[in-house]
Amino acid sequence: MQVSGLWGIDLGGTKIEGVVMNPDSPHEPFQRLRRDTNASLGYGHVISGIVDLVADLERSTGMNRPNRIGIGTPGVIDPATGCLKNSNTLCLNQTALREDLSTALNCEVLMANDADCFALAEATWGAAKEARMVMGLILGTGVGGGIVINGRIWDGLHGIAGEWGHNPIPGETRSCYCGKLGCVETVIAGPSLERYHREIGGEAVRLPEIVARASAGSRPATQTLLRLREKFAQAIAAVINVLDPDTIVIGGGVGNIPLLYEDETRKAICKHIFNSELKTSILKPLLGDSAGVFGAARLAA
Repeated sequence: MQVSGLWGIDLGGTKIEGVVMNPDSPHEPFQRLRRDTNASLGYGHVISGIVDLVADLERSTGMNRPNRIGIGTPGVIDPATGCLKNSNTLCLNQTALREDLSTALNCEVLMANDADCFALAEATWGAAKEARMVMGLILGTGVGGGIVINGRIWDGLHGIAGEWGHNPIPGETRSCYCGKLGCVETVIAGPSLERYHREIGGEAVRLPEIVARASAGSRPATQTLLRLREKFAQAIAAVINVLDPDTIVIGGGVGNIPLLYEDETRKAICKHIFNSELKTSILKPLLGDSAGVFGAARLAA
């Protein structure tokens, strides 16, 4: 058996995905495998699942695992304690996940937030290739983000760089699970948009159907998407004022909505930024659901 490729693991709330990437042809990995996370069975089961997945990658590729493996996680490593925090996979919080996996896998583990991995992959091989500063946004069930500067993740002093989902939007007061009020996540995450549509239209409808109904002229659906435009503009303008990124790439289910990339949305953003024009590119991702695991593998490069 031989060592080759870049090895990465994307640890999600419902699935664990592993990849062995071909650095000479990133879009044609040597192998990709998935298994259920089954986080309800506890922390030890998650560790065992990752160990088994890496062993499956070895068997299926005929390669030995390398000296280092990159892993993308929900939540972040607290630089002060070395423990994971802010994960919606609750059994991972306050654990020494990186050290425990390094011991279990018998190799060095490099770890980053899943949004950071998304941003890193898109900045390396995707829509934002070769941009100096990239902000990768996750707009889905939750709202998160990652920052990549000159090809490197910027995680910040507290490990929370890019967490724009927990910035407040002026005038919004709904409680967030984090304990604060009016967070971006409570307004423009997928479930938040669905809740708003239900409140004004009296009907529970999933987000793709809301988009379809808006195209057909439904007033509640149209109002929901116009709210998305205005609140997204307010929220992202704060990020642009502080970071002034070259490129913003939007992943997640909400990121599939065409309205976010329209000229009217750029005009709405321009009303809130400290500049007379908006030059920042706002793009759809090129790597799709591969971005997270590809970014994790990129950590090990």
